[in-house]
Amino acid sequence: MGIERTTVNPWPWSVELGYNQGEVVSGETRTLYCAGQTSMSGEGKPEHAGDMAAQLSLSLDNLEAVLSEAGMSLANLVRLNVYTTDVDLLFQHYGVLAARLGAAGVAASSTLLGVSRLAIPDLMVELEGTAVA
Repeated sequence: MGIERTTVNPWPWSVELGYNQGEVVSGETRTLYCAGQTSMSGEGKPEHAGDMAAQLSLSLDNLEAVLSEAGMSLANLVRLNVYTTDVDLLFQHYGVLAARLGAAGVAASSTLLGVSRLAIPDLMVELEGTAVA
């Protein structure tokens, strides 16, 4: 038996913004809880200081790498938490995130939070996901 995903959207406005209010996942599943992914190189060094679009893109690359290592992809995301040190700047580059998720056909339940800082001062965005397969 595979998995079944059912979206839960009591209001249509979130779908227009590219995310679902909730998702019910049933059936036999594997769940992956991803640590927050940032714009860190493979050697663990922060990259793209001051460049939100580049940090967002590399954070997505790193999230995809974790998913891939578990035999999953962005299409398996059911939850995505986005933490940023600058909400307004992130919204200016939100298309980077929306395009990648849209291409994967996913509208994961999401939360966007503004935070005072991330673990490493140059980091501006962190993506934390939950995926099922």
